[in-house]
Amino acid sequence: MSLLSDLVNLNLSDSTEKIIAEYIWIGGSGMDLRSKARTLSGPVSDPSKLPKWNYDGSSTGQAPGEDSEVILYPQAIFRDPFRRGNNILVVCDTYTPAGEPIPTNKRHAAAKIFSHPDVVAEVPWYGIEQEYTLLQKDVKWPIGWPIGGFPGPQGPYYCGVGVDKAFGRDIVDAHYKACLYAGVNISGINGEVMPGQWEFQVGPSVGISAGDEIWVARYILERITEIAGVVLSFDPKPIQGDWNGAGAHTNYSTKSMREEGGYEVIKKAIEKLKLRHKEHIAAYGEGNERRLTGRHETADIHTFSWGVANRGASVRVGRDTEKEGKGYFEDRRPASNMDPYVVTSMVAETTILWKP
Repeated sequence: MSLLSDLVNLNLSDSTEKIIAEYIWIGGSGMDLRSKARTLSGPVSDPSKLPKWNYDGSSTGQAPGEDSEVILYPQAIFRDPFRRGNNILVVCDTYTPAGEPIPTNKRHAAAKIFSHPDVVAEVPWYGIEQEYTLLQKDVKWPIGWPIGGFPGPQGPYYCGVGVDKAFGRDIVDAHYKACLYAGVNISGINGEVMPGQWEFQVGPSVGISAGDEIWVARYILERITEIAGVVLSFDPKPIQGDWNGAGAHTNYSTKSMREEGGYEVIKKAIEKLKLRHKEHIAAYGEGNERRLTGRHETADIHTFSWGVANRGASVRVGRDTEKEGKGYFEDRRPASNMDPYVVTSMVAETTILWKP
């Protein structure tokens, strides 16, 4: 096996200018990441210099068999932490051969919102807290849990340390470093309330880059768990009962919110979110009703609420924001399996462009 690992870790730059580009896209379910690799003649740092590519959309639930070609448009480049060297990961979105975005291409619509002059002028910042659960491969039960049984109740696991409290830290740390290597603006990690559950944060990221970075961070995590033989779950309530669910809390601010008088802008934005609560909930992730019960640090799915330092509210405003009169707020409603292109662009559209 040492020879195999030696070959996997070969430094190509010693012998060739050629590089490997791993093209990444989102499949038909909206959560299934797909990728394939191609050889390029030399290093590339600008996505517009990369060739478009195609794949069989009938095999991903995105096209019929008789007209199966879907075209990949390269949109963002990251360094490849697996192949290293000059090799790259390429985040793509998906189009018909005629150049129309296919229905599962959520990035295209988000890019339109983020390129609107009014949105550009507000420089929207996002910090996304991505929670996830690590499962034992054959039984699909959280790692660290006795098979067919349960660990002790929640309490000692959140940010916990020790063999009986923290399960999967090697995977989490590998992911943290791999994201930093790749160029993802990952800002932290922590163990979550339910054992076997973790969180990483990405941001602050501006506009469409927040979605690109979350998706490539998810891809890197999928690859690392593949190597570790562990199943990665973004289910918003992987274990029923008295256990915390998994969300993707979305922290948000605009230029106006970050400047003097910003707290009033924040309150107006939250009022707009309240008026479109049902619309946002419908787009904030599958199975979110199992998580947003009003318990386990969530608000009830049917009721919009906000408060300062209130983790049981739909939207939380931090004490510092209230004290300084400017800053950001946290939308706590998105589920762990939300599409970051949908959520980030929807928050911007509602708070900046929408006129009630």
